[in-house]
Amino acid sequence: MEKIKIGKIVNAVALRGEVKVYAYSDRKERYEELKEILVENKKGLTPYKIQSVRYQKNIVILKLKGVDDRNAAEALKERDIYITEADLPELPDDTFYVRDLMGCTVLDGRTGEKLGVLKEVLQGAAQDVYVITLLSGKEAMIPAVAEFVKQVDMEARTITVELIPGFIDDEAVRTE
Repeated sequence: MEKIKIGKIVNAVALRGEVKVYAYSDRKERYEELKEILVENKKGLTPYKIQSVRYQKNIVILKLKGVDDRNAAEALKERDIYITEADLPELPDDTFYVRDLMGCTVLDGRTGEKLGVLKEVLQGAAQDVYVITLLSGKEAMIPAVAEFVKQVDMEARTITVELIPGFIDDEAVRTE
């Protein structure tokens, strides 16, 4: 089963063995829904049961079973945290995991022609931004809003967009 990276332990907290986690998701509350996380180590991944979750601003503080003092917590510093695919919550309609969108073919909604492939999704701004590798090898950025993104078909692995004229240089779309 595939493992999904959801955060990183960045430090120990106080003396009771709590760890400070930088969450990679915009839903830090997901940790409250988990019973267990997998923590990276030199030999692979070690499961830890979550005993409690609390917050300091945007940082998640976890108490993990078996991590009972500051030394044990510090030993986990700089380690990535994973969950299994089975731990992923069900998403509402028309909402997708970024990892599932990567590599989708991007189509021009007016002509049906292939524009390129989704390379990356930039997050953290007012809306996500799709980074598309165009057929020419150049890149274009498209805001992931309904005005531009008209359809996502996960079965066909396509994203259909309608852009305003001049949004992407016509020469950049064509292969050289």
